[in-house]
Amino acid sequence: MSSLALQDCIYHMAAPFPPPPGPRFVLRGTQSPVNTLHFCPASQALGNPLLFSGSQSGLVHIWSLQTRRTVAALNGHKGQGVTWLKTLPQGHQLLSQGRDLRLCLWDLAEGRNTIMDTVQLDSVGFCKSSVLARGQLCWMLAVPGKGSDETNSSPRPLLLAGYEDGSVTLWDILERKVCSRIACHEEPVMGLDFDSQKAKGVSGSAGKVLAVWSLDGQQSLQVYKTHELTNPGIAEVTIRPDHKILATAGWDHRIRVFHWRTMKPLAVLAFHSASVYCVAFATDGLLAAGSKDQRISIWSLYPCS
Repeated sequence: MSSLALQDCIYHMAAPFPPPPGPRFVLRGTQSPVNTLHFCPASQALGNPLLFSGSQSGLVHIWSLQTRRTVAALNGHKGQGVTWLKTLPQGHQLLSQGRDLRLCLWDLAEGRNTIMDTVQLDSVGFCKSSVLARGQLCWMLAVPGKGSDETNSSPRPLLLAGYEDGSVTLWDILERKVCSRIACHEEPVMGLDFDSQKAKGVSGSAGKVLAVWSLDGQQSLQVYKTHELTNPGIAEVTIRPDHKILATAGWDHRIRVFHWRTMKPLAVLAFHSASVYCVAFATDGLLAAGSKDQRISIWSLYPCS
């Protein structure tokens, strides 16, 4: 091999990997840290893709992803941070949970932005509510609390919850009993997601470890594998709807993307100038991230096949 060819070979071996792409666009104007994000399903958006964001100042912003501007700002939590958002399956209704100890049900049909009903909560922690849709007009709501309330449902639903002691617990709602509990983390669980197709879930904590766990046919949880990060603090973890990749929101200002089956790191997205508090996927694969820096970044990565 000639010296010229050798030099050319060394140059190509030493060339760095190309950096990840920047965000597709950025939404600004919340004037407060962004605590939570939720994409409106395409079937409900009627041709105008929408993103809901909940801010630390207590406002819920509705964003048009076509115009990249706010459609409306909902003010129902008395200036206390909004921690969770979810649209309901039957149409233009939105649930918002706030640190004012209220869960609000909003009517957004035909331009209305009114509160239809509220649920009083008894826990001011960071635990988010969850909705189990059982058809267009039937759904079950789980809210954080200090005690247990009666429920009545068939067939039997199960609920996964993460706790401050670092454990993940599977509950039988009808029996009001624990089916299984595993110790996944040494720090409080900050977020988790579950893939019902693979019977496998993932959780992140205030520590450095992402834990992947499985659920067998006997309703028993088992730790499947762990992945240690460079820096501690995962505020949220979410699996893309096609079950191929997942994303994490990091206190170190980073968004990390992993292959869901192998947990191979795919990308580290460095855009935000403060802690990333939330990540969310749209059904078409679009990724949104909200940060303490008051910005929402929108990313198009590894398109859905």
